[in-house]
Amino acid sequence: MSAASTPNLSRLLAIMARLRDPARGCEWDCAQTFATIAPYTIEEAYEVDDAIARNDMAALKEELGDLLLQVVFHARMAEELGLFSFEDVAEAISAKMEARHPHVFGNEPDEGQSREDRWESAKAAERRSKGATSAMDGVALALPALMRAEKLQKRAVRQGFDWPDPSGAAAKVYEEIQELAEASSDSERVAEAGDLLFAAVNLVRKHGVAPEEALRQANAKFERRFRGMEQLAEGRFAQLTLDQQEELWQAVKASERGETA
Repeated sequence: MSAASTPNLSRLLAIMARLRDPARGCEWDCAQTFATIAPYTIEEAYEVDDAIARNDMAALKEELGDLLLQVVFHARMAEELGLFSFEDVAEAISAKMEARHPHVFGNEPDEGQSREDRWESAKAAERRSKGATSAMDGVALALPALMRAEKLQKRAVRQGFDWPDPSGAAAKVYEEIQELAEASSDSERVAEAGDLLFAAVNLVRKHGVAPEEALRQANAKFERRFRGMEQLAEGRFAQLTLDQQEELWQAVKASERGETA
């Protein structure tokens, strides 16, 4: 049974076709293009991630539906242009998954490769088949900058370009901090700030930590603690001195540890 032959998916495909119908559809849906819908696609992916982070399975079901709608929307627009259909999308990803898992769907032995090495080897072969000429080819420009930095670095590592241990990466961070401090123009500061952030990603990666996830957790922690300070200040936070605000920060931290500030 094909994916599109299931009743609910067939219904969704029919709904999108009707929405895009020039005569009977929705004016807004008919006016959209790949470019105008792309931001919504990215937003829905983040909302899926948010539902997972909150362990809200009801929300996850809803957000996965919203994300699926984005795939259906793009596929419908492509079909209208004679490019490909939703069935083609499903067939392509099915073929890709089988090709990337020969140890599961074929007769190739595992040969002791890790899952990541096996996956990356298959992806590299795919890129070469598409005419890639650099290890950097195929790292999406639209990725969040922090995530893209990590992916670029991992590509370089597979070519042997990497510090042997975290000490080299740490030294580079200190070097970039100094260069940022010495920058004398706005353009230099932007460049050096970028180098510092890139070096920090490298150092974190060398410690086996995913930079995107680490910063996400740090963001959540800072937001939680700042809200805690605001509550302790009872609406007077902005009027406090920096030393008084620091006292509240330490109080919130102590509270999280179950201590008395």
